Amino acid sequence: MNDEVSQYISDTAPWQQAVCEKLRAMIHETVPGIEEQLQYGKPHFLKNGHHAAVIAVARDKVSFMVFNAMDIPAVKGLIRAMGKGDRKCADIGEGQEADYKALAEILEKTTIAL
Repeated sequence: MNDEVSQYISDTAPWQQAVCEKLRAMIHETVPGIEEQLQYGKPHFLKNGHHAAVIAVARDKVSFMVFNAMDIPAVKGLIRAMGKGDRKCADIGEGQEADYKALAEILEKTTIAL
């Protein structure tokens, strides 16, 4: 666990900390050996030096973005397309229960080739 990532998480609202910690644990469980570091002011997760995921906190949400997701369909209420579709993002608001199992399955699919 990277200290800068831990500090980023601890500087958020309590509900955001809980979501970030669940996402962080899910990422490490889903992709063994994944490396985490703070890049561009946000926690980035890399597999074999390639970007796999990002956690970003905004005032009213926590966003979880995966890379290499061209083959992953957007699913309303779960994950939306970003850019040209090569990135997908899930937004989790306060009090909203995220489908961490589904997000783990998406992350597994997007990191298998890295």
